[in-house]
Amino acid sequence: MPDDRAEISLCEPFVQRLDVTGASITVFDNAGRQSTVCTTDATATRLDEVQFELGEGPQRTAIRTRTAVLIEDTTSPEFTEFPGFASAIAGLSVRAIFALPMAIGAVSVGVVSLYRTTPGPLVAIELEIARALTDRTGTRAVRRALAGAADEASSSVSTPALRREVHQATGMILVQLDTTATDAFVRLRAHAFATGRAIQAVAHDVVTRVLDFRDLP
Repeated sequence: MPDDRAEISLCEPFVQRLDVTGASITVFDNAGRQSTVCTTDATATRLDEVQFELGEGPQRTAIRTRTAVLIEDTTSPEFTEFPGFASAIAGLSVRAIFALPMAIGAVSVGVVSLYRTTPGPLVAIELEIARALTDRTGTRAVRRALAGAADEASSSVSTPALRREVHQATGMILVQLDTTATDAFVRLRAHAFATGRAIQAVAHDVVTRVLDFRDLP
C-alpha cells in the first residue's frame, strides 16, 4: 500500500519550486466525478472541497475549458465570475488562485490547483515551471486515483478517494425522494452549503441514517 508521503510528494514540487503557499491535485473521470489525490494543507483541502460542493470555481473552469485559470487577486472584480465560491472562501487566507488543467495526451484528466496568501501573478518562468510539473504529474495522479478507487481500505488519499460515501448518499437520497441521481446530488450539495458543512460530513450522516432527506422541510 502506498504511504501518505508518496501521495503528498505529488503536490510538494509545486510548493517547493513556485512562489505559492499550497497545492492540490484532483483527477476527474468522464462523468465529472473527482478524486483528490493530494493536498498540502488544510486550506488547499478546503478550497478543493468547496468547489466539489458547489460545482463552481477555477478548478471546474480549468477542466472544462482546458485552459489555465489565473486569479492574481481574489479581491478583484473579475473574481465575481465565481460568486458562490468567492463567498464560501471569504474567511480563508487566500489572495491568489491558479488552476492548471492536467492532461494525458489529448485527454483532460484533472487539475492542479495552487493558492497563495498574498496577491500577485505567477511570473513567466514560474508559469512555465508550473506547466512542466503539471505535464509530468498527470499519469502518476491518475494511477493514484485508480489505486484508491480499487482499494476501499486505502488510506493513501488524504481526502475521500472518488467520494465513495458521497455517491452512496446520493443513491440513498434518490430513493428517499424518488428523484433523479442528478437532483439527489444537487440536494445533497445544497444542504451542505446551506448548513456550512463539508459535503462528506453530510453524506456520512445520510449513509449512517442520522439524516433522512424526507425529514427536511
